[in-house]
Amino acid sequence: MSSDRLIIFDTTLRDGEQSPGASMTRDEKVRIARQLERLRVDVIEAGFAAASNGDFESVQAIARAVKDSTICSLSRANDRDISRSAEALKDANRARIHTFIATSPLHMEKKLRMSPEEVLEQAKRSVRFARNLLDDIEFSAEDGYRSDLDFLARVCEVVINEGATTINIPDTVGYAIPELYGNFIKSLREKVPNSDKAIWSVHCHNDLGMAVANSLAGVKIGGARQVECTINGLGERAGNCALEEVVMAVKTRRDYFGLDVNIATEQIVPASRMVSQTTGFVVQPNKAVVGANAFAHASGIHQDGVLKARDTYEIMRAEDVGWSANKIVLGKLSGRNAFKQRLQELGVEMESEAAINAAFASFKELADRKSEIFDEDILALVQMESSNTPEDVFRFVSLEQHSETGEQPQATVVFSREGQEVKASSSGNGPVDACFKAIESQVQSGAEMMLFSINAISGSTESQGEVTVRLQRAGRVVNGVGADPDVIVASALAYLNALNKLHSTADSVPAQGANAI
Repeated sequence: MSSDRLIIFDTTLRDGEQSPGASMTRDEKVRIARQLERLRVDVIEAGFAAASNGDFESVQAIARAVKDSTICSLSRANDRDISRSAEALKDANRARIHTFIATSPLHMEKKLRMSPEEVLEQAKRSVRFARNLLDDIEFSAEDGYRSDLDFLARVCEVVINEGATTINIPDTVGYAIPELYGNFIKSLREKVPNSDKAIWSVHCHNDLGMAVANSLAGVKIGGARQVECTINGLGERAGNCALEEVVMAVKTRRDYFGLDVNIATEQIVPASRMVSQTTGFVVQPNKAVVGANAFAHASGIHQDGVLKARDTYEIMRAEDVGWSANKIVLGKLSGRNAFKQRLQELGVEMESEAAINAAFASFKELADRKSEIFDEDILALVQMESSNTPEDVFRFVSLEQHSETGEQPQATVVFSREGQEVKASSSGNGPVDACFKAIESQVQSGAEMMLFSINAISGSTESQGEVTVRLQRAGRVVNGVGADPDVIVASALAYLNALNKLHSTADSVPAQGANAI
């Protein structure tokens, strides 16, 4: 690999999914993986194949669906995990096994209960075993930044000798400071005699808000040539290094970093929206690059400057990262070809002509109710269509609700259950509460609601409301998403969508936190 190219390793589907409540179904993971492929991510970490049958099937499905990116599966440093990863990856065009073991004194003593020599031997054996199955092997030293430098150098030297092609040094707990972390990577590479035989990688968590800064320091000071990151910085605790921020920092400041990335940056915003809509983790408005306010200017002085010369206050072009310059795109008189063309411009790929037809029918229905259709509306509509499957147990039919000051709100919901219409009524503290209680009076799911959130898709009072409902039952956590100009209807759609996922036997949640690096 050229020394002036930075490899982007996306772990949204593995480390990102470790965010409590961010677990995804197999089909959702495949959709996101395809978007990451359109984004031209170099390596997609598809999951942890040994964690559960559901995760194995997700890795396997992604390996079959994605052709242009390397597909990676995480494994603990043991033969069973590594074999499971290799099996899940066997249909991939390009595959990587990523194996890890903790190397810090704290983790070795308290978590692994192993001596440093035992850890060294385990790392050596696991990489040797993996190298006999695949050529592309990544080794991670969990809690690497808090490891003894000399011991870590011994481990890295040994695993490179055994065939590891990428060496990853994670800041697992987000403890690092940029200058110190960069120098740590630099010193480590200098101590490892065969360091030139592997690509060095950084994986930083955001507990102190420095994941991106630490990663970039690892690149600039330490000489790392792979960054491990996630869309929107998704991840457990405070999250991971944000892909969109690293990529745009390197591209915008190529004068400083002197590196190229292979990313199709115009696909960044579509990827951000897809991950947000799928997981229910709303992007904050002032989030760099992908936040709604990232290219907004409220100050009169700033507005005047941008109108005269964009680069007075903008260091990036909004359209370069996927923000549409054409906000109002379609209306009720628009035809199917115009709708299909706009999907292509937005980077949306539908599974079939039947799927396009279904999405177009939903678009026409929305256009009859909403005078202006925005890109955000189309993306939400496509996400809704994608989340509905022929196997769905519950389907929304209609809703009636009444609320007035001083009176308890009432709701009547009609929905189908395995093809049979059910009508349910209830009162509640508010119209949404009444709606959910009406559904539950018939379904009796026994699920606990962990999250209810409403987000306006666009800026006007005509905007669709996008609702996320997170339910938990028997340790399983699912997200349901619904969108509609009527937020009560959107809420019912989201609730039924979550119930369908709870009833699905095709997907299971991996062991959260068992696969952290």
